[in-house]
Amino acid sequence: MRWVGRFLPWRQQTAPAAACEHMVSRVRRHVFTVPVQPGAVRAARQEAAAKLAEFGIAPRSLLSDAALLVVSELVANVLRHAADRSPTADVGVTVGAGQLVIGVADRDPRIPDLEGDAVGAGLRTVAELAARYGGTLSVEPDSAGQGKDVLARFLIPDADAR
Repeated sequence: MRWVGRFLPWRQQTAPAAACEHMVSRVRRHVFTVPVQPGAVRAARQEAAAKLAEFGIAPRSLLSDAALLVVSELVANVLRHAADRSPTADVGVTVGAGQLVIGVADRDPRIPDLEGDAVGAGLRTVAELAARYGGTLSVEPDSAGQGKDVLARFLIPDADAR
């Protein structure tokens, strides 16, 4: 029995065909923590690769390779720039609504400048990869103001284009 059916038994178990085009696709999300120490990039890539495959992104596809490079660059940035303030980094992989979002959060409140020549090579690579898939790179302070979330969004191409 579907989740909706258990809590709202008066609703149909499946939506009529005409209503399906307006339904929100299922969002799948996995967040994991890596210690900010040698080996963090490798550990983050391995877990992210497993989740990407589980969420339907074909292993060794161009999109998967781009997403894993983004994971590498963002975790390496935490090691390089935030290790003294952030003993761990949280890595998120989210797939849904035609998008793939890779996020890395740390406890360093300094927000990197994403405009112009101030962008380092790693973030420039991340921004270019996201843009190649119609996506964006953004940095947001965390809700407590004690860290930041770096988010790379990709539009997932049709299955034939992956």
